[in-house]
Amino acid sequence: MSGGVKVANPQLNRAFSEDAGREVAKRQRPKLKRSLSANVRLSFEEKRRKIENIVRPFILSDDDYHKIMDKMLDNFNKGLGKETHPKARVKMFQTYKGDFLALDLGGTNFRVLLVSLDGKELFDHIAECIFKFMKDHNLIDKVLPLGFTFSFPCRQAGLDKAILTSWTKGFKCEGVEGNDIVQLLHEAIERRGDIKVNCMAVINDTVGALMSCAHSDNLCAIGLILGTGTNACYIERLENVGLWDGDWDEPQQVIINTEWGAFGDDGALNFIMTEYDQKVDKRSINPGKQVYEKMISGMYMGEIVRLVLVKLVKHGLLFGGRGSEELKQMGRFYTKYVSEIESDVDDHFKNTKQVFEELEIPNHTEEDCRIVQHVCCLISTRAAYLASAGIACLLNKMGRPDVAVAVDGSLYRFHPHFHDLMMERIQQLVNPGITFRLMLSHDGSGKGAALVAAVAHRVAEEKQNKQQELANGMHNLAVDTY
Repeated sequence: MSGGVKVANPQLNRAFSEDAGREVAKRQRPKLKRSLSANVRLSFEEKRRKIENIVRPFILSDDDYHKIMDKMLDNFNKGLGKETHPKARVKMFQTYKGDFLALDLGGTNFRVLLVSLDGKELFDHIAECIFKFMKDHNLIDKVLPLGFTFSFPCRQAGLDKAILTSWTKGFKCEGVEGNDIVQLLHEAIERRGDIKVNCMAVINDTVGALMSCAHSDNLCAIGLILGTGTNACYIERLENVGLWDGDWDEPQQVIINTEWGAFGDDGALNFIMTEYDQKVDKRSINPGKQVYEKMISGMYMGEIVRLVLVKLVKHGLLFGGRGSEELKQMGRFYTKYVSEIESDVDDHFKNTKQVFEELEIPNHTEEDCRIVQHVCCLISTRAAYLASAGIACLLNKMGRPDVAVAVDGSLYRFHPHFHDLMMERIQQLVNPGITFRLMLSHDGSGKGAALVAAVAHRVAEEKQNKQQELANGMHNLAVDTY
């Protein structure tokens, strides 16, 4: 089936032709009411064609997705290669083998905070949050190991050492890039002097999701985040990691944090970028960066939809050519609206009309509701398919016969069709003989960080005990000799 999608909402594309809707669903277009005149029907068909011309760039072919996978695999290999890594856009950072606290600094949390604070203020605030949590749970007098989930690109120099290479997802906080985030956190904790916390491990949110699900399913080998931003990690064989400088003991594999949001920063995705993607990128705080992420994630999806709706209004194809001041505001059409609108399953359009009310659009018709649904569906479907291409690429690269994919993030959690869209498209793109499943990682970032911290703490205690036993043995030997 070429580009087919099974979507639970049979009403979504009723106003459009089978040809235009083939990428969205197998839906029946209703017959026009007999009372409509031939002139009105002609006007409707002309309007439909104009709408489809505007949104058609979001409909990609099977060849497009296979081309994307080929380009992505090339980027993965460059990131893993010792000679090609320095200039690679997709960095493929290696991680380390190997009552607990878990701290999650990611896309949804601390968003407002990061815009206004410098590095010292940021980590002082994080330390304050840890203090409040420990106080609320009567943990102030305890010495606790901490697992820190930090959902931004880092070069991992150790289990408890990670250098921030760049902020992403619209974040910017001075004085952190190029520094060890664990050291910054410890310095902030020391400045307080009223809590006893030791950060044992820092991990990426994708690794947290993977670790959390692997705790219950040992075939879990990929972690995926689909939320404010997007990223993935997977288990790679050491023989394929050119930069690996650690031990080669079993198991000879390591979790790779792909940082795939940067895919396309070299122009690899220019052939599918629409004018709306280009506008979103140009207006972002990091133009030309995180191109793949901007075409998928919740940070940008709502704005892409808004730009399309504004154009439809401008051409007199939506809301009678009259939108609202709210709709004209950059960032005002939230990505949660996309999920809410696509959750409507009947002709009442309760959620869609509620969104229109929030956007102060008083005059709208049933046809307007269908058009907006159609736009939301096309853009979210493209996002799901692009993410699917990435996962299929990883599955094919790994070559494992059975893999569980841990998925976390608000976009995946709350969009009504994202899971089903991805399951269908991955199945179409993955090599024959590979079985996969998508597992929702419940609070994967937090639980994964806590699990890693727990293991790191246990290993540290065992090492300390062995050193103490060795020291005692040497002491007894010295006494006996004397």
